[in-house]
Amino acid sequence: MHTTTTDILVPFHDVDSMHVAWHGHYVKYLEVARCEFLESFSYGYQAMQASGYSWPIIDMRIKYIKPLHFGQRVRVQCTLREWEYRLKIDYLISDLATGERLTKGYTIQAAIDMAKNEMCFESPAILLQLLTKKCGPLPG
Repeated sequence: MHTTTTDILVPFHDVDSMHVAWHGHYVKYLEVARCEFLESFSYGYQAMQASGYSWPIIDMRIKYIKPLHFGQRVRVQCTLREWEYRLKIDYLISDLATGERLTKGYTIQAAIDMAKNEMCFESPAILLQLLTKKCGPLPG
């Protein structure tokens, strides 16, 4: 469906004494990539809020295949997998120079109607409109 890539340099402050990135920082790398992904179809967090919805993460999985190291340039690929009832985004972190797969995972976000403070059981029309505008007709 819709895919974006974000390049990240693993900074010194994210690594341990062995120059390996602490596993908790991977969540930050996914967040940086997810923000760019959402902005790619004009539905970043500020647009979400302006549309009356928040989209908290309700589930996340990360599979650590190989460690990230200080100074390593990595590419985070985000791919939209589900959008009708929730946002499911798949991630693949790979070495920028070699293309070697290092980490994979996903996040799931659910829409919350901020006026009612209730979870939506289907994605709001604004999300579908913006995705259709960016990607063309949605399958299904």
